[in-house]
Amino acid sequence: MNTPAADGFRMPAEWTPHERTWMAWPGPNPTFADPGALTAARTAWAAVARAVRRFEPVTVVCGPGQSARARALLGPGVDTVERELDDAWMRDVGPTFLTDGTGRLAAVDWTFNGWGAQEWARWDHDAKIAAYVADLAGARTYATDLVNEGGGIHVDGEGTVLLTETVQLGPERNPGRTREEVEAEIHAHLGTRKAIWLPRGLTADYPPYGFGTLGHVDIVAAFARPGVVVAHHQPDPAHPDHEVTEEVIGILRSATDALGRPLRLELHAASWQVRGAALDGVTWVRTDPTGTHATEGNVRAHAFTGSSPAFLVATARLLRLTPSAAATRVRLVAFTGPVLAPRTVDQSWALVDRETHATDNGPLTVDAYQVTALDTGEQHTVHLAGDVVLSAPGVELEDLESPPSDLG
Repeated sequence: MNTPAADGFRMPAEWTPHERTWMAWPGPNPTFADPGALTAARTAWAAVARAVRRFEPVTVVCGPGQSARARALLGPGVDTVERELDDAWMRDVGPTFLTDGTGRLAAVDWTFNGWGAQEWARWDHDAKIAAYVADLAGARTYATDLVNEGGGIHVDGEGTVLLTETVQLGPERNPGRTREEVEAEIHAHLGTRKAIWLPRGLTADYPPYGFGTLGHVDIVAAFARPGVVVAHHQPDPAHPDHEVTEEVIGILRSATDALGRPLRLELHAASWQVRGAALDGVTWVRTDPTGTHATEGNVRAHAFTGSSPAFLVATARLLRLTPSAAATRVRLVAFTGPVLAPRTVDQSWALVDRETHATDNGPLTVDAYQVTALDTGEQHTVHLAGDVVLSAPGVELEDLESPPSDLG
């Protein structure tokens, strides 16, 4: 039997436009044993479905006899079908959809065993959901005996996949399989060529903390775009995830993707999140390690910034400067370590030069921005080529053998 990769299929990145979102409706099960938790879950699931439906069709798979109550919360426009379910995590139990670039659709039906045959899990029905959904979607289905879930993989759409050793190599899922055997099966079914293995997931994803997955990669690291990975970071040395995230970040910093590019890394600190970035302000939120207590504040600013080159690109795109325009003032919020305290940054940006250089792969436009700190008068120059920072304070010049890849 041919594999998806041999037939020209591959898994697209999750930001690739798609035709439909599939969800599973929460029903009474060990995950939602408390009636209040089940009600809250259904309310949350319905809100997500309605939000997604604004942009694309949504189908929700409901347990037998649950469609009517589900539709009352989902509202008009969300499709429902009924099928026996054990739980409500379509990302994990559903199919992995594949495309071939010509409009054909295929799907991988992984073997599902309740996230490693965990004591609390049930999976008799969920193990059949992937094939059912793939059939409804009209996708050609490729079944594999590799035990895996959707949350256990993350791809960049250009040949690279993130994996964790405690999932695909764990004895609870694929006992006796070697790393080489697992990689070969993953690549054959996703159309990938390069696997980046992380040692494990976050601490609370393992016993005795409850309903964990034994290390899904999607809560510790994920591709934001080709060549860029967003990684969870726990800066508190006393926290059990500190060593985990330090090890993960170290691996990612030294990794290259399938096209040979060093990965760019964006860190997300565990106790902080930027909740909104609007033209008139940024709201920041800090929670304690348990997530029980939170403090928040608002700073008037255009957006937030940091030391990563990605923030320089984002600011330049926000301002949309032209070479003939006057300098533009911009107020940003910066989060400074080790406690990530917010502070405002007052700058002016001017596009002072634009040059086009001939390369073997076509013209390469380089923009030079003069950035002035309005509080001190200090100036520096930032050189950008598309979404690549060529030079900036604290950023080394990158040797570009070719422009960023257009694959996908």
